[in-house]
Amino acid sequence: MIIKEIDLKIEFNKIFNFIKDYPYPFFLDSGENNDRLGKFSFIGFEPLAVFKAKNEKIEIMEGNSLHESKDSNSLHVFQDFFDKYRTNYESPFPFSGGFVGFLSYDLCRQIEKVPYQAKDDKNIPDIYFALYDGIFVYDHQKRESYIVAHGITQPAEDIIKKLNKIVKQANKKNATVSIIKEIKNKNKITSNFSKEEYIKNITKIKRYIKNGDIYQANLTQRFETKYKGEPWALYERLRNINSAPFSSFIDYGDFQIVSSSPERFIQVNNKQIQTRPIKGTIARGINKEEDISNQKLLLNSEKDKSELIMIVDVARNDLGRISKIGTVKVETLFALEEYSTVYHLVATVTGELKEDVKFADIIKATFPGGSITGAPKIRAMEIIDEIEPTQRNIYTGSIGYLDLNGNMDLNIVIRTIVLKDGKAFFQVGGGIVWDSDEESEYKETILKGKALRKAIKG
Repeated sequence: MIIKEIDLKIEFNKIFNFIKDYPYPFFLDSGENNDRLGKFSFIGFEPLAVFKAKNEKIEIMEGNSLHESKDSNSLHVFQDFFDKYRTNYESPFPFSGGFVGFLSYDLCRQIEKVPYQAKDDKNIPDIYFALYDGIFVYDHQKRESYIVAHGITQPAEDIIKKLNKIVKQANKKNATVSIIKEIKNKNKITSNFSKEEYIKNITKIKRYIKNGDIYQANLTQRFETKYKGEPWALYERLRNINSAPFSSFIDYGDFQIVSSSPERFIQVNNKQIQTRPIKGTIARGINKEEDISNQKLLLNSEKDKSELIMIVDVARNDLGRISKIGTVKVETLFALEEYSTVYHLVATVTGELKEDVKFADIIKATFPGGSITGAPKIRAMEIIDEIEPTQRNIYTGSIGYLDLNGNMDLNIVIRTIVLKDGKAFFQVGGGIVWDSDEESEYKETILKGKALRKAIKG
């Protein structure tokens, strides 16, 4: 592996202007610069291989060779594909190249016996990962930029030269980087639920709780509008409005992901595993006094704290299935975190993985995250599929990386827009418990979608 520090004369994210037209460009963006979460960002393009799976159809592209797997278990096939490239190395960065992509929420149907009731109207893959050798890395704390290459199929020196040419091009055009034309979107944004329907379904979930089926379920609604704007411009707009530590932009050609997620699903580093469920949301105030008042309201909300405790129990159980006995711990509970438009309550649960645990084992034990399903998880997912009219696809799945060492960092896909077939769509929701107030829960979904609406409208 070769690491080269570069003298970048533009902001790191502006490199994307010079690579966005290459195949499969990605930006994993720690948009919030803080000591715990926003340490590094990564940019890459033109992968060596692409893995895509939808239901029982699995396609693997390596170079110019495309083949389909006869095995219908996409997680197992992806694990075998990853193992082919796995290696051991040391790096000062959490990610130095490897696989970047997403797991759709609807992969849950392959992991658990969840019925197919919701309509699949978007045709988004269940798994979509691409293998990158040669990426740009930015260290937010040191404010330093690097290019990194392993040399998987060609000399690392050649990859470094190619990336360095892009750096020189970016530096040369520093003063003349084109500003993408903004488009004002006047199209109406519609939901797959009316307000009355959404509230009615909250009441239905509360009946399930009363009958003892569940303690909590995450109910969401999907918003959609026609959209003709440039995808990267939309991401830059959202980034300016609502920066977040687990943000990302990925262009798959026929659709794009525009995400500003604040939530980590799973991080694995040297057999140490961490998850950070979020439960509890309140708006930012219009001034400092109102901010402080809202912080106190959230920290003293018994409803929000009980929601988080339920999901922490789910997370502990999930991690316990793949961690060494006695290593699963709740490191923090009810931590108040500040974001551009809201405050959240966040917990951190950690463990130490058993020696023989692989990526597929981790996903089967933990996916999807409890914070966006409910408790007990499987019954909550069944109820979600019964009530929500359309499949969630990318929403509440996971976006992130899996490096060649087997380390990973995956988010929970919330605060995310998907662009496909001339439309922009996003989902928002919240955890429903027995003492949920229907009107307040509905208003919370509108609050969570505020930044996304603003970015889409331009």
